[in-house]
Amino acid sequence: MLTSSPVMTMLPVKDLERARQFYQERLGLAPAGARPDGKFLFRCNGGAMLALFPKPEGTKAEHTAVSFTVDDIVAEVRELEARGVRFHDYDLPGFKTIEHVAIIGADKAAWFNDTEGNILCVHEEMDRSQPGTGTAAAARPGRLC
Repeated sequence: MLTSSPVMTMLPVKDLERARQFYQERLGLAPAGARPDGKFLFRCNGGAMLALFPKPEGTKAEHTAVSFTVDDIVAEVRELEARGVRFHDYDLPGFKTIEHVAIIGADKAAWFNDTEGNILCVHEEMDRSQPGTGTAAAARPGRLC
């Protein structure tokens, strides 16, 4: 049943207008508009939706909330940086980014925060013969919708 159902990702935000502008202007997501319950929706590839919902205390998640699969991570990182997105860099034992990108299993990945503290990721699957088998989305530290 659920295998044919579109997915909606729900992200808590402290400041809905600030977050909406970030997702629309910095990430280039297509707005679907506000809903009567206070959520603001963005349309994503394949029928998926991303919903921002007001939550005064924000989020405390220490993991990746959303990961966008991209075809060319280097190009995507450059484009997002040009739009003002700031990426995380890591230099830990067994985990290092080079020009913001780390290799994790079958993925190349780069992380950044939205304006509300949610951790987001862009990742490129290196073995495209097995889509969805990468590990970047599950790691701590998404063309976008």
